[in-house]
Amino acid sequence: MDEFDRMTAHRLPTPTRPLLGLTVLVVEDSRYACDALRLLCLRSGARIRRADCLRSARRHLQLYRPSVVIVDMGLPDGSGAELIEELAGATPRVSVLLGISGDSFVEDIAIAAGADGFLSKPLNSLADFQQAVLTRLPADQQPSGPRVLPDDTIKPDPVAYRDDLCHAADTLSEGKQDEVIEYVAQFLAGIARSAQDMSLANAAEAITNAYAKGKVLNADVVRLNQMVQDRLEREPAI
Repeated sequence: MDEFDRMTAHRLPTPTRPLLGLTVLVVEDSRYACDALRLLCLRSGARIRRADCLRSARRHLQLYRPSVVIVDMGLPDGSGAELIEELAGATPRVSVLLGISGDSFVEDIAIAAGADGFLSKPLNSLADFQQAVLTRLPADQQPSGPRVLPDDTIKPDPVAYRDDLCHAADTLSEGKQDEVIEYVAQFLAGIARSAQDMSLANAAEAITNAYAKGKVLNADVVRLNQMVQDRLEREPAI
């Protein structure tokens, strides 16, 4: 527990900041998704920490014990279900354990691994985020009294979206192995849908679906890579 955690751990939640006193570990490789969760936590009063892969999450958990862990189901070094299963069986157990993904079909996988619930991307509703956490907190950690139901939505930093596109382009340039292409396609489908870039999301999802059927075409991969490059050229870094 660091200085910030010591300062906030004893503070009671308020109607407008119902997650005050909680620390949320977000295991997520997308900077765009992380920025959305950062804003949601900030508006809710929670402290956020981030890990971008299974390895860094496990290293983090050796040092800190968060109140809430949110795990992306598709990570660069494995499935988020692995970490969910580990945390669900750990003693003491974290108070709230949630899976998150832009692919709704993995919700059953997250729940089967031991998650308390599931968040669907894009996640931009403050009320939905707070409800997902608060309804799963143990009774002794539930805030007392009435709570404001905010109708606010958050907008992640577009620069974070560009960072994600750069990450995808760099990963694709490292090799053409099936596992690399499948990971990048899944990654791009999630971030593009969150950013409402539906043409890119559809192109990425086509490759993801093709992998499921064992019928991936090199032309589709080349097209996806070109779409990423086009966006990077069109939107200069800030």
